[in-house]
Amino acid sequence: MNNIHATLISYEHNGILFIGKSGTGKSDLALRMIMQNNALLVSDDYVNLDVINNCLYGSAPQEIAGKLEVRGIGIIPFNNKNSEKITLCVELLEKREDVERLPEAEYYDFLGVSVPKIKLYAFDCSTSYKIIAKISSIIS
Repeated sequence: MNNIHATLISYEHNGILFIGKSGTGKSDLALRMIMQNNALLVSDDYVNLDVINNCLYGSAPQEIAGKLEVRGIGIIPFNNKNSEKITLCVELLEKREDVERLPEAEYYDFLGVSVPKIKLYAFDCSTSYKIIAKISSIIS
């Protein structure tokens, strides 16, 4: 098992892994997905990654399970899911203008497992909808 700096949520039984530099909106986007789209928190700030049956799974370190850092508020407890199979990786970019209009397919590779990856700017109003649309295209 490996621990990475990231945030993981579960949306309709699909793990969505948010990666990016500090301040790019990982926790903020997770909060919006939880509050507006009925996602569940898996882990915030650090995610334990493990490969099981050639699939990538994420879980929370025990000491932070069910806790989300909400900037300007503090640490807030949320209902959470213990672990989730990761369906999509979202790399959050620092600047909106760095998001490509028509990107080539990309993947997040971890210990021999590839997961579809998209690059977005967390603070656009439409970001959560873009993620939902991408998840829909992956599972259909």
